[in-house]
Amino acid sequence: MTNFKKERHCRAAAWVIACAGLGFASTALHAQELSVLAGALKSSSNNTYSWEGTYREGLGRYAAWSFSWLNEGHIPDHHRDGQAVQFWGRLPLWNNRLELSAGAGPYRWFDTKQAQLGGGYSNTHGWGGLFSLRAAYYFDNRWIAEVKLNRVQAYGGPDTTALLFGIGYQLDAPDGPGPRARPPSRTTNVTSNEVTVMLGTTILNSPDSESNLAESIEYRRGLWHYVDFTASYLHEGGHVQSRRDGVAAQLWATRAFFDDRLTLGVGIGPYLSITQNDDLPQNRTGDGRFSGLVSVSASYRFTDRWLARVTWNRMVTRYDRDADIIEAGVGVRF
Repeated sequence: MTNFKKERHCRAAAWVIACAGLGFASTALHAQELSVLAGALKSSSNNTYSWEGTYREGLGRYAAWSFSWLNEGHIPDHHRDGQAVQFWGRLPLWNNRLELSAGAGPYRWFDTKQAQLGGGYSNTHGWGGLFSLRAAYYFDNRWIAEVKLNRVQAYGGPDTTALLFGIGYQLDAPDGPGPRARPPSRTTNVTSNEVTVMLGTTILNSPDSESNLAESIEYRRGLWHYVDFTASYLHEGGHVQSRRDGVAAQLWATRAFFDDRLTLGVGIGPYLSITQNDDLPQNRTGDGRFSGLVSVSASYRFTDRWLARVTWNRMVTRYDRDADIIEAGVGVRF
């Protein structure tokens, strides 16, 4: 087995952002919970670790849905993570303080796969299912203690089982013990207009996790109460294996909390490479300039005009140059 030379240490920092950005748009249901969990994972060939960031929202007393980013650690010759949407049936007990639930849904995974022969690798993508059991205890101060059992059935990859422990927080204060399901809906847009300049790092999804400076400028406009549009220019540094410049357009689901000081969002859209290094190794050449961009972002508004923003992007390519782009910066509102 060939070990990965370098842990993608920035992924953990990225998921602090990711956990904050998992708010899907909904017109009536705003009882958001954010959770971070970690624990042990078992596959048919190895025992390793797993961690997860989850956004969860109630659909009533006995139902909920969630969006998660799941990291499955280091299975031999694999480093796999991805996104999952799950729908849950839940049973409240002990005056709503204890919740038992079961969930299932699709899992979109991304895998950096070590070549069986030689020193190469591939970025592969696929679909599977995530099946979970969860027990959660809700404290009076909005904090949540959780334990979760995950089972991943991956088409085209190894199946895994993980036992995770973690904590969560209710972003909206509940009416009483337990989760709050249906607070009032929003009547104004989260965002008007913003321009933000950001600086950070780009990390190639390879066994060596090559990294470089990343820079971007973003224009953001609110289209509807919970929907934003962004147009961005990104520069991903000058390393022979990670240089890429391009433009991206994304639609975002957004939320605002704490008197609209904090905003959270998740976005998706196309990315067009307008310049890139042609001197790539032969086994990493591409078949087109269009890629996908999946992002999570959080901003804090210091005043009515100025804000700070942090964003994590996953660049999804059709060749072996998937990358994580993690940035922070300052913006102006108008």
